[in-house]
Amino acid sequence: MTDSPAFCAALQICVLVSPAPRVVHERHISLPAGSTVQQALTCSGLESDFPELELGNAALWVLGVWGRKTMPGHVLRDLDRVEFYRPLTVDPKVARRERFQKQGTQRAGLFAKRRAGAKAGY
Repeated sequence: MTDSPAFCAALQICVLVSPAPRVVHERHISLPAGSTVQQALTCSGLESDFPELELGNAALWVLGVWGRKTMPGHVLRDLDRVEFYRPLTVDPKVARRERFQKQGTQRAGLFAKRRAGAKAGY
């Protein structure tokens, strides 16, 4: 039974990190079955290329597998994609409010296309 593909198969994992906007570094690695997110980071070599990815700085970076937040001890499956997300520099709610205030109410939201003579808000 030990020579079946399920026991011998290595996991094909893709590790992604984006240290700056529009810059993505991608590594494809093979790991033994039962490997974790932390082992994927170590084997990918991205930790040595980007020292800020060190798992001690976990408060700054968020780990994810296929867009879902995860922990360093998460056990990976074949063809998983491990992602490292930068911390947000601006709160998305604040940025949206500032954009709305800058463009005004005339061109945004429900009030953008109002019929002549219509009540306010319709």
